[in-house]
Amino acid sequence: MVVLLKNNPDPKQMENLTNWFHSMGLNTHVSVGEQQTIIGLIGDTSRVDMDVIRALDIVEDVKRIQEPFKNANRKFHPDDTVIDVAGHKIGGGNFQVIAGPCSVESEEQIIGVAKAVKASGATILRGGAFKPRTSPYAFQGLHGKGINLLLEAKRITGMPIITEIMDAATLPLFEDVDIIQVGARNMQNFELLKQLGTIRKPVLLKRGLANTLQELLMSAEYIMAGGNEQVILCERGIRTFETYTRNTLDLSAIPVLRSLTHLPIVVDPSHATGAAYLVKPLAVAAAVAGADGLIVEVHNDPAHALCDGPQSLTPAAFDDMMKRLQKVLPYAVRD
Repeated sequence: MVVLLKNNPDPKQMENLTNWFHSMGLNTHVSVGEQQTIIGLIGDTSRVDMDVIRALDIVEDVKRIQEPFKNANRKFHPDDTVIDVAGHKIGGGNFQVIAGPCSVESEEQIIGVAKAVKASGATILRGGAFKPRTSPYAFQGLHGKGINLLLEAKRITGMPIITEIMDAATLPLFEDVDIIQVGARNMQNFELLKQLGTIRKPVLLKRGLANTLQELLMSAEYIMAGGNEQVILCERGIRTFETYTRNTLDLSAIPVLRSLTHLPIVVDPSHATGAAYLVKPLAVAAAVAGADGLIVEVHNDPAHALCDGPQSLTPAAFDDMMKRLQKVLPYAVRD
């Protein structure tokens, strides 16, 4: 349920109203927008008399929300959420490109790639320290050492970093990581999501291989219900019957999510396609469709990469992609 207040509500009346809601065992979420102030009610609202609330002087209207996600719902928070990552804003018309290798392999590799993608205009460095792999014999990442190498690249280049978490037990290792990524396989690891709700650090949440958009938003709700409202949604392709691409990139998710939620939306064209030659056109398409950013895999030697080499751009190809993006971003559809 949401309570829409009249313009410039009296602070004392507003305080009394929220205290009344709290006395009924409800949690409140106050969103102060440019045009209107909204109080979102979270909990069992079945015994709340809408007519009584609507009759109050400061109330303009009362509406019930049918969707199961509340905190992530745009009806709760009409204005776009903007997440600041070390001075780089994501959402609300701000577009950022996250780039780097699938996995951190060595100091020379991660620092070299970091310098290259920064020179081309990327603002956030990605790199996997913990790697979930289909095969138990595949490279699993450098773990704590990989995070330390990312931090060294951050120190040298000044770029904030993002890396994936797989287990809440490793959370202390992520203290100096700027954005924590939850991979597709962990999108419904609810115990992990609950733990991430207790921290005050941005979380990039990837859509699962076969999950609906509502399921993605409900996973975001787990994080937000714990008090962490800094959630970035990521469309990275879903599994379909098509075999020419690794997954099928669902570009329709961008406008649909835009209508449903205030959270920023980024797109991962690398995992969606599994082929480097498809990354650039889909990155451009995602930008025009209104995404708030991209997360792209870049490797200095894709042919010898320890993880996902075929979908990784070379630094030169990434630079070309960035130049193409600059041409189309002014035409992006964001409403």
